Amino acid sequence: MSGEVSFDVVSEFDAMEMRNALDQVRRETAQRYDFRGATVDLEQGKDELVLVTDDEFRANAVKDLILSKAVRRGLSLKVFEFGPVEQAGGNKVRQKIALRHGLPEDLAKRLQKLIRDEFPKVKSQIQGDAVRVSGKSKDDLQRVIVRLRGLDEVVELQFENYR
Repeated sequence: MSGEVSFDVVSEFDAMEMRNALDQVRRETAQRYDFRGATVDLEQGKDELVLVTDDEFRANAVKDLILSKAVRRGLSLKVFEFGPVEQAGGNKVRQKIALRHGLPEDLAKRLQKLIRDEFPKVKSQIQGDAVRVSGKSKDDLQRVIVRLRGLDEVVELQFENYR
């Protein structure tokens, strides 16, 4: 086992940066003229955001604000999965916004198969919601990282614990 180097392929986002981006959205909606007197309630849970506002037009405006503030904070837009806008009662609309983190099982299996097929000198294992990639050569691992960065997946991939 000595002499092996490894890294983990994960999909996470910085929760503190997410909170800061949402705080900026709340401040901006409180100050903007087109939101005067309107209800904009944005709640953050562990795995989702819930937006309650007066109408679909304002829901779309808040969605644009969320996306722009997230980009400025260095968050990937692939983190957000916007649900449909639905009636919430009291002339309000609600939209649930799922926050993607962790590798889905089917994506982890596809990544593992891709690594196994294209890089025979490298081993990969699924560990929870991450994929551990290990091998004897750092150059091989660098090639794996370059290949995985070129993929266009539904989640943002990060590479951690490179040792």
